[in-house]
Amino acid sequence: MSAVAAIHPQRAIEGGRITIEGSGFPIGDDTYPPEVYIGDTRARVIYASSTRLLVVVPAGLDGGRVTLRVGDPPDGGEARGAARSSTGGRPAWLDIAAPFATGLHQVDNPVFDLDGNLYVTYSGTRGQQVPVSIFRVRPNGTRETFSSGIVNPTSMAIDPDGRLYVSSRFEGTVYRVAADGSIESFATDLGVACGLAFAADGALYVGDRSGTIFRVGRDGRATTFATLPASVAAFHLAFGPDDGLYVTGPTLSSYDCVYRVGADGVVSTRYSGFGRPQGVAFDAAGSLHVVEALAGVSGLYRFPASGEPELVLAGPALVGVAFDPLGGLVVTSNDTAYRLSPSA
Repeated sequence: MSAVAAIHPQRAIEGGRITIEGSGFPIGDDTYPPEVYIGDTRARVIYASSTRLLVVVPAGLDGGRVTLRVGDPPDGGEARGAARSSTGGRPAWLDIAAPFATGLHQVDNPVFDLDGNLYVTYSGTRGQQVPVSIFRVRPNGTRETFSSGIVNPTSMAIDPDGRLYVSSRFEGTVYRVAADGSIESFATDLGVACGLAFAADGALYVGDRSGTIFRVGRDGRATTFATLPASVAAFHLAFGPDDGLYVTGPTLSSYDCVYRVGADGVVSTRYSGFGRPQGVAFDAAGSLHVVEALAGVSGLYRFPASGEPELVLAGPALVGVAFDPLGGLVVTSNDTAYRLSPSA
């Protein structure tokens, strides 16, 4: 009898690649790959051996915890059996992040406010004036028009007073957004403005993907803080519990870095093994998470205190990540936000 010993990772969105480890998977020259079902939906197997399966998570799954089973070779279109887990026969399972908001054009992280509302963007093509710049998604999933009039809204951040800020990569401007969605210019002449993060002292840090990180004081005046290699896509910024500023920015290199910038503006490399790192965020425990968008290894990675980053959620073409005040998780592709509840 085949048995499932482990699944890596145990969180995924549709299209994500997961690895199933175990024993006795029926593989041979005259057999089909084993059938794998996630919930009641058959998943596509793209690699199979007697001890390891690589499968693609199918679309259309409900969110939350779902069972996973590995069946015998096809017999009249039905699986004759299911693999048991190595934990006393308990079923193997996955946490599925289901679509939470669609019809977006996200370039960087979404953001949560203190009430658990999620803010997402429709950025559009360069110079495009879209009807809605920012949507607000309530905790129950209701999407509302929140703010308009910003060309190419790109990155967002919440200041210590709970106010929303958004950058326009087209205008090189950061706007402050009021509770009613109205906007006012806060800082200008910031290049291709992408990547926003507030420090504990209330200063705003802004990435210009041409290679500059600006520090913007409460008065809106910007000074150069650090210099990094230019990005072909966008800078992504987040402050860590160590007060370091963590930055990613994909280049044309085969491997790109996760940088740490100290309070003195000195740049060091936190990790250099990603192919196309995107959004960065810290969870409530202070662990750094980075989205890797490189095909084949794409998903959300968590950095332990030491050692290599660990894939914790599989999903294709992700760009952003955010944690809500209660510990829930949202990841975004360019057009969809996916959510996992804190209990998952």
